[in-house]
This record gives sequence, C-alpha cells and structure tokens, in this order.
Amino acid sequence: MNKPATKQIEVQIMGQSYLLACPVGGESALLDAVERVDTAMCRIRDAGKVKARDRIAVLASLNLAFELSQKEAEFQASSFAQTEAALPSADPGSFDHDPLDPQTQSRVDELMRRLDQTLDKDGRLI
Repeated sequence: MNKPATKQIEVQIMGQSYLLACPVGGESALLDAVERVDTAMCRIRDAGKVKARDRIAVLASLNLAFELSQKEAEFQASSFAQTEAALPSADPGSFDHDPLDPQTQSRVDELMRRLDQTLDKDGRLI
C-alpha cells in the first residue's frame, strides 16, 4: 500500500518552533490551522491569567473545538432547514397510497389488534 507523499514544514506557535509532517498539497491548510492555534494560544497568554504553556494549549484546544461544534450545529440546522423546505408540505393524513392487497391488509389488521390488546390498559394505539 502506498503512503501519501508528505513533507516537513517548520512552524512557530507562541514563539516555539515545531517541525510538522504535511501531505503534499496541504501546506496552506496546515498553515491556516497553525495560525488559528497560534492566535488562540496567544490570546489566552496575553489575557494574563494562565502562564503554563500546556494549560494554554488545552484551553485553546477547547475553545477551537467549541467553535467547531457550534459551526457544525449551525451547518446541520441549515441543512435540515433546506431539506425540510424542499419537501412538499402535506397533511399527514392526506397521503395517497394504493390499497393493500387483502392478505397484507389482514396481517396489518391482526397486528393492530394485537397491539391494541397489548396496549389496552394504556389506551388504543389508534
């Protein structure tokens, strides 16, 4: 199995150098990610409340993960709204359907009767 080609890129995060592996062609995406992490970490450091680099990294990671989850939730809500808008609105009881063949209708009726018996104390299913 062939491994995708990678290259090494040296970056700076909060003034410290890191040598990172990067897939060929993914340099700009990696540099964008480094910029986001560096900005998030420097913002926390500059606020002055946290000094330890590892704590700053954890807080920056949590902030970035939270932002990502918010964007994912917005995207899902937007996708759901678009899908819902594309569907024809209809009264749930107004769907046209072909009548069931007698054998299938008999099975459905029997299942409904059994469900009604089982649910009898709580009320009818339909």
